Amino acid sequence: MSTRGEHQTVPLSVLLKRELASEKIKDPEIVHGLASHSKKGEDFTLLKTECQRALGDGFTTFSVFGLFDGHNGSAAAIYTKENLLNNVLSSIPADLNRDEWVAALPRALVAGFVKTDKDFQQRAKTSGTTVTFVILEGWVVTVASVGDSCCIFESAEGGIYHLSADHRLECNEEERHRITASGGEVGRLNAGGGAEIGPLRCWPGGLCLSRSIGDMDVGEFIVPVPYVKQVKLSTAGGRMIISSDGVWDALTAEEALDCCRGMPPDAAAAQIVKEAVKPKGLRDDTTCIVVDILPQEKPAALPPPKKPVKGMLKAMFRKKNSGSSSQDKDYMEPDVVEELFEEGSAWLSERLDTKYPLCNIFKLFMCAVCQLEMKPGEGISIHVGTSNPVKLRPWDGPFLCSSCNEKKEAMEGKRPSGNRHGSDSD
Repeated sequence: MSTRGEHQTVPLSVLLKRELASEKIKDPEIVHGLASHSKKGEDFTLLKTECQRALGDGFTTFSVFGLFDGHNGSAAAIYTKENLLNNVLSSIPADLNRDEWVAALPRALVAGFVKTDKDFQQRAKTSGTTVTFVILEGWVVTVASVGDSCCIFESAEGGIYHLSADHRLECNEEERHRITASGGEVGRLNAGGGAEIGPLRCWPGGLCLSRSIGDMDVGEFIVPVPYVKQVKLSTAGGRMIISSDGVWDALTAEEALDCCRGMPPDAAAAQIVKEAVKPKGLRDDTTCIVVDILPQEKPAALPPPKKPVKGMLKAMFRKKNSGSSSQDKDYMEPDVVEELFEEGSAWLSERLDTKYPLCNIFKLFMCAVCQLEMKPGEGISIHVGTSNPVKLRPWDGPFLCSSCNEKKEAMEGKRPSGNRHGSDSD
């Protein structure tokens, strides 16, 4: 066995095999289905399977699936559906190759979510929305989420993976601590006489979520910074389910997958919604998107997994780094689900200060969130006010404009939420 720090030489025969295998692997076929039962009319979806972006002399395509579960009205869900994708794409530098573009997505999603929230709040509407936002580029899936709508994936090999986070205060202790540390209060509804009922909520406002887009009346410690997970799928493909809490309040991941096994995506989505509303009837908007990610040669209906994994959710992904061996087969890239990126911090100073290798994405005179062009010296480093022990230099970005810096300070509890619109003007 080689030690960790040793340079390891890959035989030329293996490099040639990898190149040949890479040329043979085609992008997957994407087949999707949608079903929804409406109670309040506050669930909205975005389904785009042929998005194009320039790549050299040609172009490449990617797919986008979004679920927006609104509350206190539909305004935030509609606005986010119409603007989030453009805000994310505008945060990605031009002229990146395919791998660089995929690597830039996690940071761009954070910037896009925060900009969408900031722009919507300036409209002074009190509506809010959860968001589960999926971008499929080749065999790489990137998921960004705030709220309690969830995304799961079952590989053709039978592994079940959670690709989103649950930001309900009831089940997220870390988020409860963050909110109280930022000046909010967490507790149940007081029914009088000392009795408390219902789920844990954030006060003021009474929202049971710690992250969302909108909700300007609740307090800035309810943040729009998404949990992001990026994985590379095996070329055998699998099935992805994106559903609002109306589904997950009634079904486990295994139950949702089992009830529609062997069905095409449109019938599968309808079956999942039917199973979810069966026990107690339609009590909330209930929406389900089913996406089959298939090798080009496969039929549109996903067959049962080769090795069903009953009673187990795979919380751990295979990391994209493995040991070496002298045998050629051990040098080959493993065709399994691999985790490429995962981050859930609510702090912009941590989420925008990525170690991404392209230095030119940190444009000194452009806000990292809203992409506003700034004059030299106007930008405020995201490191200001943090515990970063390194002495800051004038070029240590990324930078925020004054408006986005105020947003950052408010989300971190450094400015009272009542001053939300004190200086947010364009």
